[in-house]
Amino acid sequence: MNEGLATDASPLLSLLFDAPPGILAAALVWGLIGLMIGSFLNVVIHRIPVMLQRETDNFIALERDEPMPHATRYNLIVPRSACSSCGHTLSAAENIPVVSWLWLRGRCRHCRAPISVRYPTVELLTAGLSALLIWRMGSGLEGLAALLLLWTLVALTFIDLDTQILPDDLTLPLTWAGLLVNLPGLFVPLPQAVIGAVAGYLSLWAVYWAFRLVTGKEGMGYGDFKLLAALGAWLGWMMLPLIVLLSSALGAVVGLLLILLRGHQRDKPIPFGPFLAVAGLVALLYGQEVMDAWLGRW
Repeated sequence: MNEGLATDASPLLSLLFDAPPGILAAALVWGLIGLMIGSFLNVVIHRIPVMLQRETDNFIALERDEPMPHATRYNLIVPRSACSSCGHTLSAAENIPVVSWLWLRGRCRHCRAPISVRYPTVELLTAGLSALLIWRMGSGLEGLAALLLLWTLVALTFIDLDTQILPDDLTLPLTWAGLLVNLPGLFVPLPQAVIGAVAGYLSLWAVYWAFRLVTGKEGMGYGDFKLLAALGAWLGWMMLPLIVLLSSALGAVVGLLLILLRGHQRDKPIPFGPFLAVAGLVALLYGQEVMDAWLGRW
């Protein structure tokens, strides 16, 4: 074996094998659970925007005294998952996370239409991040609560990428959940959580209106304010500068790369929610270390 390679790998191996007893097993278990949660998140990502559009269509029809166009039930439970091309209802064997996609070779068994690689990607991403979070934070109450935040951020990220919408159905409950878990000070004392929620919302609200007054354009949506408020409720106001700076830097880099490499039009908006979600996850897992290192320089 190459000695240099072994030396480079030894810190990682040390971190893995020096973990508290049982933590690696817990991370593996929650990684497998994360696969199943990722499968459900695929449903959430696809159906919540459709549900919102159906509600809007029904409301407009009701206001006009017209028949509602969407009378059948449509939610996260019914109808059962089906192929978007031919309507074939998926069996249990076709719904196994990642495995089914590989078994079917990325195509519908009935009509052979391609199945997006997005589905196994979300499942694997959720599994990997769930395992990392439990390995980092443990499987106690703090780690389990943080999983709820993580899974919601994954759903919001892909919904925003698809629709440029951060639904109130997810951001508002996430804010209340952050305040509730911090009633006993699980992540931060409750006053810091309350101030974090208020400051998170108002900070981006102020940026939005300043940008609009100067340029006459909207630089971001109200969903971004609510997502930052939720992150403030979970992690406290002290993490907000880190989240805002990191998300802004990520957004600037990605935006520049899209313009240079893919010819992205400058006036075409880029969803900001995914950058907030990534920054929030970094703050959740490593925020204190980053803050300590930053403050230690001064």
